[in-house]
Amino acid sequence: MAKGTENIEGIRASEGVPSQTELDSAQRAKWFTHDRFGMYIHWGLYALGARHEWMRSREFLSNEQYEKYFKHFDPDLYDPELWADLAAEAGMKYMVVTAKHHEGFCLWDSKLTAYHAVNSPAKRDLLRPMLDAFRERDIRTGLYYSLLDWHHPHYTVDVKHPLRYNEAFLEQSKERDFAKYVEFLFGQTRELLTEYGNIDVLFYDFSIAAEAGFEGKGKEAWQSERLVRMIRELQPNIMLNDRLQIAGDITTPEQYQPREWIKVNGQRVVWEACHTFSGSWGYYRDEESWKSIDMLVQMMIDTVSKGGNLLLNVGPTGRGEFDERAVERLKGIGAWMRRHNRSIYGCTAAPEEYASPQDCRFTYNPSTNRLYLHIFSWPFKHLHLYGFSGKIAYAQLLHDASEIRMVQGEQEMTMEAGAFNEGRAADTLTLELPVKKPNVTVPVIELFLK
Repeated sequence: MAKGTENIEGIRASEGVPSQTELDSAQRAKWFTHDRFGMYIHWGLYALGARHEWMRSREFLSNEQYEKYFKHFDPDLYDPELWADLAAEAGMKYMVVTAKHHEGFCLWDSKLTAYHAVNSPAKRDLLRPMLDAFRERDIRTGLYYSLLDWHHPHYTVDVKHPLRYNEAFLEQSKERDFAKYVEFLFGQTRELLTEYGNIDVLFYDFSIAAEAGFEGKGKEAWQSERLVRMIRELQPNIMLNDRLQIAGDITTPEQYQPREWIKVNGQRVVWEACHTFSGSWGYYRDEESWKSIDMLVQMMIDTVSKGGNLLLNVGPTGRGEFDERAVERLKGIGAWMRRHNRSIYGCTAAPEEYASPQDCRFTYNPSTNRLYLHIFSWPFKHLHLYGFSGKIAYAQLLHDASEIRMVQGEQEMTMEAGAFNEGRAADTLTLELPVKKPNVTVPVIELFLK
């Protein structure tokens, strides 16, 4: 990694009239904006270094220095069925895996390079059984493909290249034919989209800005428009991200939570927050800044409350297992999702007329006309919903379907027998809560709108 919507959310319209391409994009996105939660998988040779997937760039390693990881990549405990089970248990509905990251190593048996899993001690295609396992569990499949390639003989220097400060390499880079790399990029994309079944998401990463005296690489370098035409011919319904420097189906902010629904040119778009459990995408043995289950669940809720998806990353080890810290969190998220997933699936931002109380988030299901009130900080006895009086037919805690009593309508402030009643405005609906917070990560109240 580098970096209202009614039924046509995400459409970018020109003067209010969407083009046919925009309509197609909205149609493609229907499953995506329903499912809301996916698993990201960053797996490659960097798992052996176990110190961040960008280690080669950070440490200025040459092909020869990095070769030891290729010679020792032997994921003998790799079990894609278990990976898919963990994703399904967590409530994830789609996945995206790094078929090739910036290092250039391929998880599949590519005919266009020898730098792939079959030629490593793994001695097998690692991608195909993974996609099969996830599909068997009705989890949609996606591929990440790095536009960068630090191993390819014709990929030229830029500000991200590991040898950007190596004078000999800089001189040699002038002799490289970047057009040959671009054809390699096209050829590998064609391989993945013709030999590995239906692919639901294609996540390219990433266009590079000109910086520090180095030229950038963007849509002209990648020949992005021609590339997208080929992709649409091969798999018309695939969802594309926006990192080819041209408009895609998905906008992909990463490692931060947007303040509101992402907009492009003033229009709400389909978007996906990409996040890690810790500070690294690849396996990082000594990383300690791991997010708690509570924080991760709240991040997912916050994302959906703003009309977005959450793509949450795992970095498997060099032996092919998920880090035990990731497993713990996946199971914790799954425990919450088992009882609360209907506040996530099929949901989006609430209509603007419904403002959530402090320390809460609303999600809304337009198909069922239900609001979901996620309470991040449990209050004492009462939760006041201003402007809701007369609008709610019924309220219940989602995890156990137990009724939440409601009082509403105007009430004057009174002082009787030493007891103070602060009163209530006519438009206020008050939820009467149990004093003790329910034993769930984030309690949710399901509100049935009239």
